[in-house]
Amino acid sequence: MAPTVKENFYSLHLEQLKQIGALPHKPSLLLHACCGPCSSAVLEILEKFFSITVFYYNPNIHPQTEYARRLEELKDFLPRRSPSGIPLPLVEMPYETRDFFAAVKTDSEPELKTEREMGERCRRCYQFRMEKAFEYAQSHGFDYFTTTLSISPYKDAQKINIIGRELAAKTAENSSKPDYLYADFKKKNGFLRSLELSKEYGLYRQDYCGCVFSMENK
Repeated sequence: MAPTVKENFYSLHLEQLKQIGALPHKPSLLLHACCGPCSSAVLEILEKFFSITVFYYNPNIHPQTEYARRLEELKDFLPRRSPSGIPLPLVEMPYETRDFFAAVKTDSEPELKTEREMGERCRRCYQFRMEKAFEYAQSHGFDYFTTTLSISPYKDAQKINIIGRELAAKTAENSSKPDYLYADFKKKNGFLRSLELSKEYGLYRQDYCGCVFSMENK
């Protein structure tokens, strides 16, 4: 049986990690993170291969108190998971919800407001946040960029990886940076491991993705 597109993307991820693991140094990776629980297992997977900077850009999260809670949970988790107590670098971007609504276009396409997760509204949200991560990675000279989003069973890894591939293809002809790290982090019990680590560290796990529409439609 021929492999599916998702399996091909995951094979690319494994091949990339194999090649990166053979390098004499760790390349730099900008990791877009949506929250502490989703970051937990992803960091465990990637830290042996990369020098990681965590990138928190999630103006989709509603309300602002929820956004702040997820950010503070991430800030609290990063030093606790480090043997030295020194957290990975964390870049916090501005919380501008109007940018999210402009990106998903729910005002002009109101039918998207009631769409279930993994549809077109969500694809636009993935792209919106990943574009910001790509732009930051490119302007700051990172070797790779990726996102924690694919660890969730409610996120479409195929769509996420297609977006990442298309963004990396925009890299200027005189530069190969940043490359995109293909992944479906939920595979190989990645999501289960995130549940285990969340319990181990007592992390707050939200019961909806983040935006006002996912909260209303949960």
